[in-house]
Amino acid sequence: MAPTGVQILSKEAGAAQSQILTDDALSFLAALHRTFDKTRQSLLVARTVAQQRLDAGTPLDFHSETAHIRADPSWICAPPAPGLEDRRVEITGPTDRKMVINALNSGAKTFMADFEDSNSPTFSNLLNGQVNLRDAIRRQIDFETGGKPYELSKTPAVLIVRPRGWHLDEPRVLVDNEPVSGSIFDFALYFFHNAKELISRGFGPYFYLPKMEHYKEARLWNDIFNFSQSYIGLSHGRIRATVLIETLPAAFQMEEILFELREHSSGLNCGRWDYIFSFIKRRRADHTAVLPDRKEVTMEVPFMDAYVRLLIQTCHRRKVAAMGGMSAQIPIKDDPKANEIAMAKVRADKLREVTNGHDGTWIAHPLINKIAMDIFNEHMLGPNQYHVRREDVKVTAADLLNTSVPGKITAEGIRGSVATSLSYSAAWVSGNGCIPLNYLMEDAATAEITRVQLWQYVKYGSRVSDTGEIVTAEYIDRIVDKIVPTLKSGAVTEKNLGLVASYLKKQVRQEWPSEFLTSDLMPYLAIADGCPEKWQRSVL
Repeated sequence: MAPTGVQILSKEAGAAQSQILTDDALSFLAALHRTFDKTRQSLLVARTVAQQRLDAGTPLDFHSETAHIRADPSWICAPPAPGLEDRRVEITGPTDRKMVINALNSGAKTFMADFEDSNSPTFSNLLNGQVNLRDAIRRQIDFETGGKPYELSKTPAVLIVRPRGWHLDEPRVLVDNEPVSGSIFDFALYFFHNAKELISRGFGPYFYLPKMEHYKEARLWNDIFNFSQSYIGLSHGRIRATVLIETLPAAFQMEEILFELREHSSGLNCGRWDYIFSFIKRRRADHTAVLPDRKEVTMEVPFMDAYVRLLIQTCHRRKVAAMGGMSAQIPIKDDPKANEIAMAKVRADKLREVTNGHDGTWIAHPLINKIAMDIFNEHMLGPNQYHVRREDVKVTAADLLNTSVPGKITAEGIRGSVATSLSYSAAWVSGNGCIPLNYLMEDAATAEITRVQLWQYVKYGSRVSDTGEIVTAEYIDRIVDKIVPTLKSGAVTEKNLGLVASYLKKQVRQEWPSEFLTSDLMPYLAIADGCPEKWQRSVL
């Protein structure tokens, strides 16, 4: 029987539920919800108000009320926790059992186990993921499938966990008839079951925090950390959290975010793909912010380069890690020439990061580890580059908002965006949050970029450079109708393809794009998991 006020609305993953959704764990989750969810809700309202100001023409800038924090050179963040001194290569991926073992055995320094953008949050994926991480920490994860054994190595990567963002609810678990936060759900269950075990093994509960847009959202996480450590009897400061700077507003508040989390901070990360998504979304009312084909928006374009340089300078000023971004390339096994071209892009990306001053980088596939590791080993002789102060960097608000991006809007680029959006969204509602597509590992962030770019082209009547056509909703419709039949497979049902096709057609017709496709499509996962429809708000 669940604690008073707690309801579980799905019977999926029954075995995992019995192991993870224990009465004590649910009591902790309920305590966090009752203490902090009203603050979360108020911060989400504040995002809406901030967007209204941007739509009205108020430009983003560094906050005047926190100028004293930025100007004060005396404060620094907590020293690196055990296992986080050297993070030169981090591998990321979802939490299914085989992928957890492969990532931990990859040779990377750390593994970011992801409940967010590379995970489709079915109840089964979430709860079995929690079981897999619990078992990995206790070295009880070994298993065999198809005659092939999967065993954890003697020196696995250090584990870091990314919960979902503040915007997502967990609709299958109610406290006092309200859905709990997806962020709090993922954090609470992992922390409650594993924090003390991790510390006993010489590490700690380490997290990546996604999608924040304001330093007060970081303050909320810090309050949750303090509450949680006290709740289970840990001294404060045992948790460490790296914040993904992947929204445009957060780029103007890096120092403040570190300051709020300074007792628990382990740095910042360049969440590059979501950052491009946010750049478009937050500047939705600005017709000068229309970007060319997605492939043209590289790390070298002015607004991306400025954000990277500011992040490195900020982190090293405060003595924490400045982590680089994801190389989404995966090996091309059947085409050596194409594979070499792809791997050359990885090398160039990692060389740019390490010479800029980053302390580590992200990869999406174990076979990329050696390439990234070799470059960082050659150019970063110590465990990190905190000593690279980048005092030469002078980044202004105008630099972060610079829309000068060379490139064109092409018919091929639009077709590629439609295909990526449909392929990923169909996989997501089918329970798969991470898919290989054109030899890139795609997750929700790239699907979000394609969705808002297509909306942007329709909104502002962009012209296709190679055909002269104006991009309209009907133009997108025709491409959608041509691509959908090519995507049918055993992994994606015709029903789900129809669902996401309708969704994309509706999106490009809206006055403003939805905040997140994952929020829009979550009701379909919840209903598939047995949740009553009365708790779900459909977008279609």
